[in-house]
Amino acid sequence: MPASRIAPACLLAAILAFPASAFDLTDTDGKRHRLADYKGRWVVVNFWATWCAPCIKEIPEIAAFAATAKADTTVLGVALDVDDKDKTIAFAKRVGHAYPLVLGDDKTEKQFGGKMKGLPTTVIYDPKGRRVYAKLGTVTEKSLAELTGKGG
Repeated sequence: MPASRIAPACLLAAILAFPASAFDLTDTDGKRHRLADYKGRWVVVNFWATWCAPCIKEIPEIAAFAATAKADTTVLGVALDVDDKDKTIAFAKRVGHAYPLVLGDDKTEKQFGGKMKGLPTTVIYDPKGRRVYAKLGTVTEKSLAELTGKGG
């Protein structure tokens, strides 16, 4: 393979394998979630909004993944359009959000590298706490299972 193709691939691998900046979030039940507390576990963080149709479509897929992968995986959902806390929580339940919900803001986004480029966005950390995946666009139960080594 030409060096011109290897270098970008190595650079991408180095960026993704670099230890992620720590995040420290509190969900709507008052539980604190810190990346450092999840060593040895996969961590999936999904950013979404109530006005985002693709976000709403993928929430049941993420919930199904969370239900089957919970033994060694933590899944967090971060709502980024919170005007009314109670309405956002009720909306999340109504669309099938059955995993910890964080009500996000600009400070939340900064913990993940700054303003999201769009929604939905999903970030995955491996059991060593390395950010190994980040995607703008929808994910499915199957794609999450494959990305975390739980696919068949």
